[in-house]
Amino acid sequence: MASKKMAIIATKGTLDWAYPPFILASTAAALGYEVQVFFTFYGLQLLRKKVKLKVSPLGNPGMPMPMAMDKWFPVLGTAIPGMESIMTMMMKSKMKSKGIASVAELRTLCLDADVKMIACQMTVDLFDFTRDDLIDGIDYGGASMFLEFAGNSDICLFT
Repeated sequence: MASKKMAIIATKGTLDWAYPPFILASTAAALGYEVQVFFTFYGLQLLRKKVKLKVSPLGNPGMPMPMAMDKWFPVLGTAIPGMESIMTMMMKSKMKSKGIASVAELRTLCLDADVKMIACQMTVDLFDFTRDDLIDGIDYGGASMFLEFAGNSDICLFT
């Protein structure tokens, strides 16, 4: 029997959006799925050698805030200069205290589990990335390359 296939499209480049594609991909691979993740537009940030991801509380009003800030602190207040850095620091600290793997660790786990990670060549060209900017062990290709796999997948997710 052929293994199940999972296709994931990663389009976002913030810390909070980095986790879903890597967690889903590594879990599916551990369960025996053949997995491909296509990183396009801002999702390409997740493949950079030097990961400098931030949380954007302004764009995510559903994000739980420390000290129940979501109950009394106006969402617009998250646009105050420096708030993004503060929220990122707090999120990273909380994740570390809970023993959650870093994005770099999850990427390595995916590579070790033979998850095929594809950098969208059009996006690489659009944002003037070079292969030296991105991690080793990934593939480069266009939407048609990924769609050939995704069209035959059992599960296709957009993150």
